[in-house]
Parts: sequence; C-alpha cells; structure tokens
Amino acid sequence: MSATLISLLLSVSPTQSVDCEGVYWHHLQGICTDDKGDIFWSFTTTLVKTDAGGKVICRIEVGNHHGDLCHHDKRIYVAVNFGRFNDSKGNADSWVYVYDAGDLSLVAKHEVQQVFHGAGGIGFRNGRFFVVGGLPDGVQENYVYEYDASFKFIMKHVIKSGHTLLGIQTATFAHDRWWFGCYGNPKILLVTDTDFQMKGRYETDCSLGIEGFSGTRLLVASGRCEKDKGCTGMVQTAFQDDRAGLQYQGKNRGDNK
Repeated sequence: MSATLISLLLSVSPTQSVDCEGVYWHHLQGICTDDKGDIFWSFTTTLVKTDAGGKVICRIEVGNHHGDLCHHDKRIYVAVNFGRFNDSKGNADSWVYVYDAGDLSLVAKHEVQQVFHGAGGIGFRNGRFFVVGGLPDGVQENYVYEYDASFKFIMKHVIKSGHTLLGIQTATFAHDRWWFGCYGNPKILLVTDTDFQMKGRYETDCSLGIEGFSGTRLLVASGRCEKDKGCTGMVQTAFQDDRAGLQYQGKNRGDNK
C-alpha cells in the first residue's frame, strides 16, 4: 500500500478521511486501491479513479449496475449485474467487467452466471477471484463463488452466516481473513477464515466498501445521497478488532444512504 496514502490518512489528524471529488447520480457500491495508492470508486453507474487525496484522475459512465470492485495486476475487476438482483428464481445476469487501472478503458467481460442471485461484490486471493451477491428473504446462509484467473468456475462456498439483507455487498481478503459488508438495520460485517468458516458477525457498516490496508488497518468507505443533488463517497481507516469487528480511526463517518 502506498506510503502517500498512509501519510495522508494518518499523519494529519486521527479523524482524517479522504473524500472522492465530485457528485454522482447513484450511491457508492465499493472501493479498492492500487499499488500507487490511487483509489477506485464504483458509484453504480460511474466508475471513478482518484489519487490518494480524492482528486479525480479519470471517470467513465458504466452500465447499471456496477457493484463492488477489486484491483489485481494493473486491472480493475467489477462485479456487475444486469438482471433481477436478489430474485429467488435466479433471473440475474451476472458478469465481471475488467478495466485497465490506468485509464479505465474496458479490457474484458466475463460471464459469471453461477452467481444465482446476482453478482454484487468481488475479492481476490491466491490467483483466484471470489464473487458474492444477492440473497432472497429467509435464506440463512450466504454464498461465495470461486473462479480461476480466466474466470473458469471452480466451486460455490457456503457461509453459515445467518440471513443478511440482500446478501453480501462488498468483499476483501486482508489480514488472513475475509471481510464481507452487508446491508441491514443494523448493517452487518461478516468475518470468515480462508475456508469461509465464520469468525464473527458484527453490527458494523462496511456495506459501501472495504479494502485491506497496512498493519491491522483497513480502509472502509461511506457515503451520502441527497435528493436532487446526488451522491458522494469517502474512505477512512479502521483497525481490526476481534470483539467489535472494527474500530474506526475517527468519528467523522458519513451517513450511508
């Protein structure tokens, strides 16, 4: 992780955060960073690249909807669904779209139709991609779909998590465990080991984005939407905490709406 981003977030103030420049039509779905410390933001119908301070480098309009995203080997991978999200009959249309991390040009599209209730989030570990998504009411477990580097389907994993509203929205592997952000009231953070066995279920909001960071830290996104004005996003550091899931660096978290 870039020392520039670490310095920006931690050295100025214990409540320091990074705001994404601009206002967007739809809410934030996820964030990731590259090795330079640039930040990538998915605002449902707009994909944005900023520097470590949140200044826009480039942005593109994308199909509705683009969800959570991850970075690997100079590429940005976004979980995309064009069908009915969360449909119990599986009428989703699930893809992973791949963009060049330099200029956000489209590189490839991969079908991931095994994601039965609609692709919503994606993470990367040990040469493989892991896609998460929707979950109909009443289902008491979540699912993670594993793919190789060419997006050949490998297997479906089951998380004995109990029900979470609309499934899992965001995913990242960091500090030897998986972190999954979920909607709900309250919003839920699921933490599992490498084999997707539960390590904790917490009332902590990572539903708009979570990313690995240095030490025991993570980056957690939040956002605000105002009617007729649009939506914004920000990131802030948090610390791994086995009792609470996460402890936030500061208290200036945005409202996730």
